Amino acid sequence: MSEQTHLSAQPLKPSRVGVIVTYLVYIAVIVRALGTIGIRNLWPMYLGLLLAHLILFTVLLWRPGIHPALLHLYLIVQSAIIILLISLFPNFDFVVVLFVPLCYQATLLFTSPTRWVWIGVLNLLTAVSLMPYYGVLEGLALGLTNMAAGIIFPAYVIINHEIETARAQSQALLGELQETHRQLEVYAGQVEELAAMQERNRLARELHDSVSQTMFSIVLNIRSTQILLEREPARVRPQLEQLQELSGRALSQMRVLISQWRPG
Repeated sequence: MSEQTHLSAQPLKPSRVGVIVTYLVYIAVIVRALGTIGIRNLWPMYLGLLLAHLILFTVLLWRPGIHPALLHLYLIVQSAIIILLISLFPNFDFVVVLFVPLCYQATLLFTSPTRWVWIGVLNLLTAVSLMPYYGVLEGLALGLTNMAAGIIFPAYVIINHEIETARAQSQALLGELQETHRQLEVYAGQVEELAAMQERNRLARELHDSVSQTMFSIVLNIRSTQILLEREPARVRPQLEQLQELSGRALSQMRVLISQWRPG
């Protein structure tokens, strides 16, 4: 499954803009209904049905513990209320705009492909509900704008959700990369320290293997020279020359090791 398909298969949460737009639709329907003269005789029933529809929409919008199987029933009841409102006063065709909030609601309640099945059904009802009163062509024409809104609005909500989710995932990935970079810097420092320690150990081994042995030889020669000085003074000179050579060799080795220890 691709990342985009995975995102479209997730339930969505209502956005501030989406909620404002849908409630503005309800306000527009109520205001226009109050201003329509022919509905005045039906105001108690008509406004009562509009209020019931609004309450059901609000309950479903936040769906507080509603069983998933009941979500379909709620949408069926809301759709039936719209069809009943049309039958009470067919001249007020503007009421079919309430199918648009239902399309938005279906987008929030269901995952793909169920959400798109409901969006298709609701858009079909938008046109079909007007056809018995205006005819096929005129009923379809009156419903086309609302049908377009019923498709574009959910598509916008889904795409916006995918963009926001992708942005959040990018931020999370960036955070992980920064943390990985920090850890790599720590590891690099540890590797540097380990390499320096290994170099110190190598120099210590060289010091022990070369300089310390030379110094041990010098100590032995000094002791031999002391003995020869007491017993055979004539042989002292070669011993001193050998001591000078050993001392020079030890000094040279120490200089080499010190130069290797010196920072670059």
